[in-house]
Amino acid sequence: MAKKLQLQFYNEDNKTVTISLDDPIEPADPAAVSQAMDDIIAQNALFSSGGDLVAKKAARIVDRNVQEIPLS
Repeated sequence: MAKKLQLQFYNEDNKTVTISLDDPIEPADPAAVSQAMDDIIAQNALFSSGGDLVAKKAARIVDRNVQEIPLS
């Protein structure tokens, strides 16, 4: 099982940019996540092919389960 925190932003081209972080702390603190996203935008910390990140879109924790199938 692999969990990721996905932070989604809009860039200058109004396209979605997703940043994924492994092993998020749970339960997630919505205020802390929102503040971190605000800081990323305010500090112009990241750049995308469509320009700077300009607004928050969403944040979510994604849980991915993989079940191997034994082959004979």
